[in-house]
Amino acid sequence: MALNGKTAVVTGAAMGIGKAIVEILLQNGAKVELKLKYGTQSCGFRCDFTILCQAAFQKTIETFGGIDILCNNAGVFNEVTWEKTITINLMGTIKGTYLALEHMNKLTGGRGGVIINVASMAGIGPLSCCPVYTATKHGVIGFTRSFAASVASGYGIRINALCPGFVQTDLFSAIQSKLGQFSAMAGATQELIEKLGVLTTDSCATGRLLQIVCPEHSKLFQLFPGVLPFESTCPPAMTTTPEH
Repeated sequence: MALNGKTAVVTGAAMGIGKAIVEILLQNGAKVELKLKYGTQSCGFRCDFTILCQAAFQKTIETFGGIDILCNNAGVFNEVTWEKTITINLMGTIKGTYLALEHMNKLTGGRGGVIINVASMAGIGPLSCCPVYTATKHGVIGFTRSFAASVASGYGIRINALCPGFVQTDLFSAIQSKLGQFSAMAGATQELIEKLGVLTTDSCATGRLLQIVCPEHSKLFQLFPGVLPFESTCPPAMTTTPEH
């Protein structure tokens, strides 16, 4: 998908990875639902993401005529207030996707497009210091894989997941203070950070985003410092009903 003239909605775009994604989209000619320094190519709407409002999507459609790209980026890390972590990281991703589907589905008059779910390396393998955060990101990956198989029926929507390692954001800076019952794992967490390294938000978004938007098939992209993105095609969903 060429980005020029496309309309994108990016959640959690005020800072960190979300802000970097907005900037790369705008630099490549997209129109984004967020007020930044790029003038008429963006619009702003603030709402409580725990009750992600239909009005945000509706304003984007009224302003730009439709939606081509959704980036479910909003996320938190907090093993203390873990209910909020589940609400934003997993339920927010699902709710955002379903709201976008109402407007993007070709079967109901939409023009199709791309959905990008920002997951984490914690969605690929468990991080022992943060079981709830890990669970939410595993949920995002499972949701993405299942949705990728289901939209083959003519929705015209491709869905992808971005799974970065540690990224230099406010969320990353607060990890040690948000471990809650698992604060004893702080030392092991720091060792893992030193072993894997830390990405900048720009390196996470620049180029990687274009790779995600452009492929024809749904994929999971894993990002680590100094390493080219790993990618794995989303497997088909089960066609039989599990017993449990």
